[in-house]
Amino acid sequence: APGHRDFIKNMITGTSQADCAILIIASGTGEFEAGISKDGQTREHALLAFTLGVRQLIVALNKMDTCKWSEDRYNEIVKETSNFIKKVGYNPKAVPFVPISGFNGDNMLEPSPNCP
Repeated sequence: APGHRDFIKNMITGTSQADCAILIIASGTGEFEAGISKDGQTREHALLAFTLGVRQLIVALNKMDTCKWSEDRYNEIVKETSNFIKKVGYNPKAVPFVPISGFNGDNMLEPSPNCP
C-alpha cells in the first residue's frame, strides 16, 4: 500500500495470510529517504510483515531507471535497508535485493539488458 496510509488495513489482512512479502522501495532521490525515515512506510511495512509472521522477504528497488541504474545508489539503499530489516528480525543475507523499473518492466519477469 505504498503512498496510501488508508490501505494499511487491507495490507494487514493480506499479509496475515502470506508466506512471502515483496517490499517495494522507491529508489528515486528523496523517495527512498522518505520511506526509510523514522515514520516512513518502508519501515512500517517491513515491521508489519515480520510481526504478522512473514519470514521470507524480497526487496524490489523500483525506479532504478530514474537514477540511471546507479550501482552506488543501489548499494546505498541495500546497506540502509539491510540495517533496518536486521533490526526487525530478518536476516539480510537471506533477502534478495532486486533492482527493477516497474514503469519500463525492466528486471521484473526476466533479466533486463538495461540493468547493468
